[in-house]
Amino acid sequence: MKDSTKVTPLRVRKPCPECGRPSARDSYPFCSARCKDLDLNRWLSGRYVIPATEEEAPPDGNGGGSTG
Repeated sequence: MKDSTKVTPLRVRKPCPECGRPSARDSYPFCSARCKDLDLNRWLSGRYVIPATEEEAPPDGNGGGSTG
């Protein structure tokens, strides 16, 4: 019979990005469904923003080329 203390976890338990507690398997990388929902709410409400650069194509999709 194997010793259960020598079992290697599938993922390393990292701190929850929301509160810092150890992550849980069912809500990875968060520690709970509450922290997971808080993070999702921040994305949906627009608090997290990925900044754009001037090098990116304009929203019309022309890529800044000539219109001729």
